[in-house]
Amino acid sequence: MLDAYSHKETKLDLGVYEIMKQLINHYLLITCGSFIQGMAMSLFLFPHSIPSGGSAGIAVLLNYWFGVPLSIALWAVNFSLLVAAIYWLGNASTIGTMYAITMTSVSVQLFELNIFVHQAPILIDILLGSATLGIGVGMLLRQQVSNGGMGVLALIVTKYRNVAPGKPLLLLNGFIFILTGSIIQWIIVLEAIFVQFISTKLINIVYNWRFPRIYFPVLSIRKKKS
Repeated sequence: MLDAYSHKETKLDLGVYEIMKQLINHYLLITCGSFIQGMAMSLFLFPHSIPSGGSAGIAVLLNYWFGVPLSIALWAVNFSLLVAAIYWLGNASTIGTMYAITMTSVSVQLFELNIFVHQAPILIDILLGSATLGIGVGMLLRQQVSNGGMGVLALIVTKYRNVAPGKPLLLLNGFIFILTGSIIQWIIVLEAIFVQFISTKLINIVYNWRFPRIYFPVLSIRKKKS
């Protein structure tokens, strides 16, 4: 009876270990994706005033049409989308999304340091920014975590319509950028749409990528029968 109890306890310990390992891997990938996304924004897109998503565009429109301060408008947009995430995606995805948004902000702040300042033609920055943004966001969406903003709605569409997240993300952000074209320079709108077009292609590639599984031998110690 004691041996049976020990066996059950060992199985329980292994179960907890596996859950913890999966959770750590999950948040490590979210951290990597967030830092890559933040790097794309801070190094390549923001220096040219190119928005990376539609939530900022909605905030600009609310400010222009109704006089809502940008900070409050941006908070209201993201808060509303997080409420939608809780309802449609569940608590785990929402917590991961909040963590991803936080780490992205940390990454943006980090890559704004002078040691990362560089001079490059805008076309090079747009191409590099699109590629790194797509990889970072794709990594987040693979973990069923949104990058914030319109990514929440794209993830909801992906969950319930069984489509890759790149297309709804492009359509949502593109529509908002076209609306903002009435109050900002059209060249910035076109650059933002181009960034979305390239990055969403990479998002789909990363999201649908089938990584080969690597198996490691597991050593186990068995108690000798007496």
